[in-house]
Amino acid sequence: MSKDLFDNVEIVARALQGQERLSVLPELFGRHMMRFEALVYGWAGRLAANYDDGYWEMYRLSNGGFYMAPSSNDTYRVTVDGNLFSGELTADAMGIVVTLFALNQLAWDLQSADVSELYHHLRDYAAGHSEAVMIYRAID
Repeated sequence: MSKDLFDNVEIVARALQGQERLSVLPELFGRHMMRFEALVYGWAGRLAANYDDGYWEMYRLSNGGFYMAPSSNDTYRVTVDGNLFSGELTADAMGIVVTLFALNQLAWDLQSADVSELYHHLRDYAAGHSEAVMIYRAID
């Protein structure tokens, strides 16, 4: 749980199951859903040296946001060459980072205000995450 940066409202993440899990990507990304999912996995492979595929959880945020994270108790060594970041992140925090990278790339590629809004909702959620400092360093 975290607080929205501007409204001081608690933002809650809820893991998706069943039909919600199946429908979230088409709902949020429409015909670009496969591209978004591939971007998430691609960024994970580029940024986390010890990432080796696996099952991913999907989360909806109470502020309208969304993210994906590996279903793992592992920590990941995340390196972002563009901003000289290198650090250990939990699977949840790594998922937030790679989802932010994927949302940013897709928003720019599509010039989509809706995808940009998802980015900002997730960034607001990340501000209250227990690893917020590391997440923000990774995406800065």
